[in-house]
Amino acid sequence: MSFFPAPVANTSSTFSTIATQADLANDIVINNPADDSISDIAFSPQNDFLFSISSWDGKVRIWDVQNGTAQGRSQYEHSGPVLTTRWSNDGSTVASGGCDNAVRVFDVATSQSRQIGSHDAPVKSLRFVNCGPSNAECLVTGSWDKTIKYWDLRQPNPITTLMMPDRVYSMDNKAQLLVVGTAERHIAIINLNNPGTIFKATQSPLKWQTRVVACYNEGDGYAIGSVEGRCAIRYVDDEMQKKSGFSFKCHRQTNPNRPAGTQNQSLVYPVNTIAFHPVYGTFGTGGGDGCFHFWDKNHRHRLKGFPSLQASIPVINFNRTGNIFAYALSYDWHQGYTGNTPNYPNVVRLHPTRDDEVKEKRKK
Repeated sequence: MSFFPAPVANTSSTFSTIATQADLANDIVINNPADDSISDIAFSPQNDFLFSISSWDGKVRIWDVQNGTAQGRSQYEHSGPVLTTRWSNDGSTVASGGCDNAVRVFDVATSQSRQIGSHDAPVKSLRFVNCGPSNAECLVTGSWDKTIKYWDLRQPNPITTLMMPDRVYSMDNKAQLLVVGTAERHIAIINLNNPGTIFKATQSPLKWQTRVVACYNEGDGYAIGSVEGRCAIRYVDDEMQKKSGFSFKCHRQTNPNRPAGTQNQSLVYPVNTIAFHPVYGTFGTGGGDGCFHFWDKNHRHRLKGFPSLQASIPVINFNRTGNIFAYALSYDWHQGYTGNTPNYPNVVRLHPTRDDEVKEKRKK
């Protein structure tokens, strides 16, 4: 059963890799989902249509899609901007962290929230992971205080605190792989079978600040997005990296105001967000140019590129089956506070994905 309208018919026998506004016609639009910029979107691992949105307004809101309409279900607050949100594996708990340095959890059944821990600086990223010999679920949080901490939600103190090379900007995990991207382009790779140590320390091959890291479904590698409009495809194993690692340009636009007679100039935008399709292993990127694209890393090509929506895309994510792709149109702060004007859009859209957009196309 689908909660989306019937898809627009495509009369062509082949699908273009360039999308149009018509390809977005079935998107569900949530206007004013928050009172300030959207920082993160996370879906429940147990429900296709339940998701949380964190915002710079200090709130985390739980949304549900019913009969093609997104409805606010509940919310809770931090005492500062919220930068990250995620769900526990059983879908019972939402966690969040933000600029009040606090780590909070919200019980979906009782609608009660509580603080379970804190850092000495803002909490930028968090994930529920299974780690150690017992494969027990815990919450790992990364902060600008240059640490990550592992939490048992039943205890007030962290299980383990691990120093990072610098301030944590992004973090992701799949299977037993946890990857942390920090300031100064450092990348810390952690094997969750031994979560208390850094398995491998390296640097981003991209020349400028890391904006996001995202792990492959197989747990053997990760993608990096940077402020320079580039994405890097990386593998943990050195031999695999030599064979299959690469980087590419994206989220760049030709400068329409370049002087006559000069060479083509590109306007370069940050790659703010990367998310991997949970079934096909392809991935999406969203950038400061207001565009999102779907990519196939294994065959090194773009599956579908979408037109600019005239506002930065700070975050994207897929639901558990990959048939819904959520993206925010919201200020991403890459121009500082002066770029956040009162009339800047603040919207979340839910895009029903088609296989021709997100499924890999094998070379003939």
